[in-house]
Amino acid sequence: MSIEIKVPTVGESITSGLISVWHKKSGEMVKSGEPLFTLETDKVSTEITAEKGGLLTIVKAEGEEVKIGEIVGSIDDSVAAPIASAAPVAPAKSEAKSATKADRSDRLSPAVRVAVEENKLDPKSISGSGKEGQITKPDVVAHLEAASSGSTGPINSTNPISPVSSPRETRKKLSPLRRKIAQHLVSAQQNAAILTTFNEADMTAIQELRAKAQESFTKRHGVKLGFMSFFIKATVEALKAVPAINGRMDGEDFIQNHFYDIGVAVGTEKGLVVPVIRNADQKSFAEIEKDLAAYAVKAREGKISIDDLSGGVFTISNGGIYGSLMSTPILNPPQSGILGMHKIQPRPIAIGSEIAIRPMMYLALSYDHRVVDGKEAVTFLVRVKDCIEDPVRLLIDF
Repeated sequence: MSIEIKVPTVGESITSGLISVWHKKSGEMVKSGEPLFTLETDKVSTEITAEKGGLLTIVKAEGEEVKIGEIVGSIDDSVAAPIASAAPVAPAKSEAKSATKADRSDRLSPAVRVAVEENKLDPKSISGSGKEGQITKPDVVAHLEAASSGSTGPINSTNPISPVSSPRETRKKLSPLRRKIAQHLVSAQQNAAILTTFNEADMTAIQELRAKAQESFTKRHGVKLGFMSFFIKATVEALKAVPAINGRMDGEDFIQNHFYDIGVAVGTEKGLVVPVIRNADQKSFAEIEKDLAAYAVKAREGKISIDDLSGGVFTISNGGIYGSLMSTPILNPPQSGILGMHKIQPRPIAIGSEIAIRPMMYLALSYDHRVVDGKEAVTFLVRVKDCIEDPVRLLIDF
């Protein structure tokens, strides 16, 4: 019995995705629960597994964009093992190629035929990416784009991320995730009144506390004590002190949040994702560090889910790990604030009437000026600074 492989629902607002890689080849045997392909969407990458074992047949190639519910292949579970047989004699490459090109005009779908005729194209000049070289509508679009950009040679339009190179430039389509990031950032700039305020924090106290507690903390909890857990805790304290930042605009209404789910921006090879630490106000330093470690593993393996990314009320971004000394982070809509951490750098500062070299970090708070006043933003950032410079505040409420 042949079982259809359909693109599953991976999120409420997701309608399509990209087959970034097939883990098995057409004609191979697969086992139940074995990974079949990776579906890359505009939010996350999801590994799709086989529901049953059997002989795999692939109908949608790597790099092809598919809709939720679309059939991408099938599994014949009546085949228990590969059947050895003599390999069929394939026609000569040149013969197969010429035969395919010769009958392309007879196998055009109605939509493709209209596109070809309207643009006065020769089907033989278009590289077909469909089954047996059949031309699809994306092939026609890619052919026209290549012609308008001066590129010569065919483009496999079903692989939007494969580059098309020339001696002076390389052109490639953005992945769904990168396109979503671009739309998200532009939307944030257009729909919010973003303003940034700056401050700096002396990291001496936290560095000394980490050095003192690191060994016993790691032995007891199995994870290292990092800087991010301190900043998450400090952010929660600042959100409690300035509730306006823990809210968002919804049309002409302001929604005040009474929970503290903090997003932490994580850079991956495919782009920036923001997994959320749930109920950060109720968690210990160890619980937060374990959550962060688990998300780091998921990010590396491309297994972060939609649920991991949704529902945050505030975001923290650490550009300092890449060497950034100062930046103005962009809001993560619909949130009203984002905290930017930066590189820790020894600098001379005045302590009373003396000059000392201290490990300093610039902090940046970008906020939506529609709902957060300047005084509130500065108060928030000063509260974060105070908690970082005197971490006892995070343990004792004063």
